[in-house]
Amino acid sequence: MNEPSMLRLDERLVANARAARRLAIDTEFVGEGRYRTLLCLIQLAVPAEGSGEKDIAVLDPLAEGFDGTALAALLADPAVEIVVHAGRQDVALVRRVLATEVTNVFDTQIAAGFVGMGAQSSYETLLSEALSVRVAKSASFTRWERRPLSEEQIAYAREDVEHLLELADELERRLAENGRLAWAREECEPLAKASDERDPETIFQRLPRLRSLNPSARPIARALVQWREQTAERQDRPVQSVLGDAALMEIAKRKPASTAELEHIRGSGAANLRRRGEDLIEVVARARELPPEKSPREERPPPPRPEDAPLIALGEALLRARARNAGLAYELLAARADLQAIVAGWRSGEGEADVRTLRGWRRELVGSELLALLGGQVRLSVEGRALQIERLPES
Repeated sequence: MNEPSMLRLDERLVANARAARRLAIDTEFVGEGRYRTLLCLIQLAVPAEGSGEKDIAVLDPLAEGFDGTALAALLADPAVEIVVHAGRQDVALVRRVLATEVTNVFDTQIAAGFVGMGAQSSYETLLSEALSVRVAKSASFTRWERRPLSEEQIAYAREDVEHLLELADELERRLAENGRLAWAREECEPLAKASDERDPETIFQRLPRLRSLNPSARPIARALVQWREQTAERQDRPVQSVLGDAALMEIAKRKPASTAELEHIRGSGAANLRRRGEDLIEVVARARELPPEKSPREERPPPPRPEDAPLIALGEALLRARARNAGLAYELLAARADLQAIVAGWRSGEGEADVRTLRGWRRELVGSELLALLGGQVRLSVEGRALQIERLPES
């Protein structure tokens, strides 16, 4: 296996990836102590033309002169399958750093759930169970941002993609055999839009106890979120180290007009006061001039009731039976919150809940049957120590 330049993906590997219509990708990154996660390495495995072997490239996005143009074009090509394992973070990072779209993603962790393996299986577990391959993880928590990288780090990075294509081949073979390949691909589609960009409005809406703020405090909280994001990004620090959520909410409520008043707010911190006290007071002063903002009426699903619990348990029994029969990980079908929403929506007469269990392949497999169970058209019973599922004749 050749080791291409750390600065760019060479033309031969690009041509091989296009000819094979696939490549495997993994990344190494550092998120601790930063505003955004830092992409430190990109590892690729590309089938070698005509040999049945593969080439592995380890690219260094932190190196001076790094050029990700060729890789970005491959990732955005819908004709090239992009193989990852638990790849949401990897996809988000390369989308942002390389300024590219990523299409046609196949995630081996997701795929494993459709062949009866655990829905959260690790890469090492899948290699062992599917390929009888064992790998040694020795450099997981090293400082990937430091240069030069050690031989151990490079070896570790290469190992992360060395068997990824073979794993995908085996999982795709099993999926094709059990008729679940289309379902697995459908489940992988949202990964193509994975993002780690931070949206201030979304962050504002997720503040703790946001509904407790009165109309005059809401614009202040919104302004503080915006200021905190800008400050953290400029200084490349975690947002909570700039100003924690609890302190932010308290400042919005109390609307301090001086650093002396700010000192009485728990959680604002002496260090914050020394470095950012005047900035905080200025942000509050400007936001106090904004018009009050009423809390929008929140559409909430019908709350669960104690009498829903038996129906939720019954629905879970049905889903677990169908998952087992289909050789799927149960976690792929529903979470308890999904079942609660389905039962509450049925009980209240407000229609079907907008949850994943009632969409796409899940509805085909068990969602419609779950609704029929609630409607009395399906009966569960125990026979010979096994759960029996019976569709009742229409009356």
